[in-house]
Amino acid sequence: MSFHSMWAELLPVGRSSASGGYRRYAWTGADTDCRAWFREQAEARGLTYETDRNGNQWAWLGDPAAGNAVVTGSHLDSVPDGGAFDGPLGVVSAFAALDELRDRGARLTRPLGIVNFGDEEGARFGLACVGSRLTAGALTAEQAHRLTDGDGITLPQAMEAAGHDPDTIGPDPERLARIGAFVELHVEQGRALDLSGDRIGIASAIWPHGRWRFDFRGEANHAGTTRLADRRDPMLSYAETVLAARREAELAGAVATFGKIAVEPNGVNAIPSLVRGWLDSRAADQESLDAVVGGVEKAAREYAAAHGADLDVVRESFTPVVEFDHALRDELARILGGDTETDLKVPVLGTGAGHDAGILSGRVPTAMLFVRNPTGVSHSPAEYAAEDDCVAGVSALADVLEGLART
Repeated sequence: MSFHSMWAELLPVGRSSASGGYRRYAWTGADTDCRAWFREQAEARGLTYETDRNGNQWAWLGDPAAGNAVVTGSHLDSVPDGGAFDGPLGVVSAFAALDELRDRGARLTRPLGIVNFGDEEGARFGLACVGSRLTAGALTAEQAHRLTDGDGITLPQAMEAAGHDPDTIGPDPERLARIGAFVELHVEQGRALDLSGDRIGIASAIWPHGRWRFDFRGEANHAGTTRLADRRDPMLSYAETVLAARREAELAGAVATFGKIAVEPNGVNAIPSLVRGWLDSRAADQESLDAVVGGVEKAAREYAAAHGADLDVVRESFTPVVEFDHALRDELARILGGDTETDLKVPVLGTGAGHDAGILSGRVPTAMLFVRNPTGVSHSPAEYAAEDDCVAGVSALADVLEGLART
């Protein structure tokens, strides 16, 4: 089956007719349909199919127990109303690259695996990369069992409803021991390749990043009868903090975003008693990230004091800089045309987005390939990659897999 036919087959799954975006949330009906699609692709190619203890799906060419396998893939779930490419491009390209290798008559001496990691986006339970975190031991079974969605459904309940035994989840060192190298292909989440005129890039590192919750507490009161001078309105402090985040990010050459907010009592005619906002910030290095978050918190406390509000700041998640395996990165560059690190024909890019490859990097050698995104838009229905560039990504991935799996 060609890349185009696989892409067309997967395209309608979980797509919202209202927004045009995707709602493929973990352990829901749309996710079940995506997982069925993955299994069908594996079995149609005569691959050994299995679901691991954490719900991740695997398809194997060769004996995975032999070890030192070359593995590729990504994820099929989405953010709310996300785009078509983030995650699925890597999975579809993995199957298409295997088809290309077979058409070439490639002789591989190492097992080849394709994986669909579960719940990478964290859209339902609020934590990204759940499947790969569990596998790598970066998330304990106890922590996973405490995850809940917006309706109060726990992760174990959702898994069980979808037919997976939640009692099995946890670290999977035996599976990781099978993997000699993991290469994830992903649409670029930015415009660096478009600006350089390149179709394919290689990842150098994932920027350090995290999420911080800012709780501004004031006093609920009547919006129509309370004098401005008598108000303790936490919305004012929050609004000024949003602007401060933009200023601090610009100063540091970083990014900072307040993209989620919760308000209590959330009435049109009520002054809020609580405004809770979540800050996402990412930077090329730890020093810059610390400067941004520290600057935002300092400004927020000043604004809160000025408006008679209290402020609590809680770091909910943090990931330090992830340097992809240098030897594997350089081998990808050699395979794709560059002879030395100073003679790379494929650009090497940093990224501010987290990935399953980043989670696995502490346990196995990992690398990433990027496919050009001319709009730079990601996590949106406007996310895009041209067909020719996608096909070029498949060929590049096939070259990499062949180069790694016959050594």
